[in-house]
Amino acid sequence: MKKLVILGGGESGVGAAILGIAKGWEVFLSDLSPLKEKYRKELEQLGIRYEEGKHTEAEILSADCVIKSPGIPHKAPMIKKIQERGIEMISEIEFASRYTDATIIAITGSNGKTTTTSLIYHLLKEAGLSVGVGGNIGHSFARMVAQEEKAYYVLEISSFQLDDISSFHPHIALLLNITPDHLDRYDYSFEKYTDAKFRITAYQGAQDFLIYDADDPVILEELKKRPIAAQLIPFSLEKNNPQGGFVLGENLHITFNQNTLEMPTKELTLKGKHNLKNVTAGSLAAKILNVRNENIRKSLTTFQGEEHRLELVKKVNDVTYINDSKATNVNSVYYALDAMPAPIVWIVGGVDKGNDYTPLIPYVRDKVKAIICLGLDNLKIKQVFQGIIATIIEAHSMEDAVMVAKGLSSEGDTVLLSPACASFDLFESYEDRGRQFKRYVEKL
Repeated sequence: MKKLVILGGGESGVGAAILGIAKGWEVFLSDLSPLKEKYRKELEQLGIRYEEGKHTEAEILSADCVIKSPGIPHKAPMIKKIQERGIEMISEIEFASRYTDATIIAITGSNGKTTTTSLIYHLLKEAGLSVGVGGNIGHSFARMVAQEEKAYYVLEISSFQLDDISSFHPHIALLLNITPDHLDRYDYSFEKYTDAKFRITAYQGAQDFLIYDADDPVILEELKKRPIAAQLIPFSLEKNNPQGGFVLGENLHITFNQNTLEMPTKELTLKGKHNLKNVTAGSLAAKILNVRNENIRKSLTTFQGEEHRLELVKKVNDVTYINDSKATNVNSVYYALDAMPAPIVWIVGGVDKGNDYTPLIPYVRDKVKAIICLGLDNLKIKQVFQGIIATIIEAHSMEDAVMVAKGLSSEGDTVLLSPACASFDLFESYEDRGRQFKRYVEKL
């Protein structure tokens, strides 16, 4: 019996363990941190050996195959030892893909992944297809393959998950955009980060499709340099594509194999320029899979956006409160500031990931009346915007930030939580940050 070692006991690792046991592997799971109680229970019920709070080298290095959690960097000492031994090391999505013949739709990009993934799932589900959604959201891909076999899987895939694939090839890959993010994991090299994103199409064949943003200069430049086997399907807000998706005037146009869907953009439930792109990309995926025009049209008018992404929380005294806690990089905030009406009271800050805030300066100058810094170290944000905005106030808890925002806002204003940063200095996660924001806004 071959031995499978899994490093990391989160959703991805435990999903891989469940699939490994089901497929006849001897499984051992190891996590340097304590496991969540629900995952501990699952492993014990299935009789899967595990350890927490340590990595036992002899156990790990006796593996035939290692599945590495996306959160573990390649420079970790244990990873280096595994590589030196020549042990196969893959990601959970690679492992799961080897055990399913389902049609895979995989979505990556610096921004918009979760919205587009959720939208495609909605489009396919409403069309009556047997479909599961997961990957970087919800259940892990491996868990779904083990426990709920479907004909289609819609997967949100991060660059970290793509780092460790060796044959994973979605039938439809979506590359939404590439902007600087997670550069700390890629030696502060934008080139390495871009390479990771393009791995989504690395193993695709001529029968597969790559849907990409034809307005993104980085993607266009890379497409000139890279041999892509998949059929290229562009989407754009600027250019008319005979095959692909575009927005012309007030209408959305989606064309695949001479079949065109047209729809007024005002009928879409998702608002903002960035969401027009997500809708165009998602509709193209549905079109390639032969979902009928009327089904797509209906689904686009019923889809509700995701929590923590430009989510309307409440209006209080004619001030609109928007939760965009999932905006953990500068590009997401750029879209948020573009989509929101001025004047804006902007709550920003957290763990900086090597951000360059200067692209936001024109929007901040035109639309933002006050900045509330919510983080332990706000120096960089203050330095960039000090000469542009007269009112910059520091807050050290969400309750504090919401109360300050209330005091600074007046009728017609928008209070926007769009942090541009990770959340781990003051919160457990971006979800925790967003829910705290909503809780304190509800109390106003």
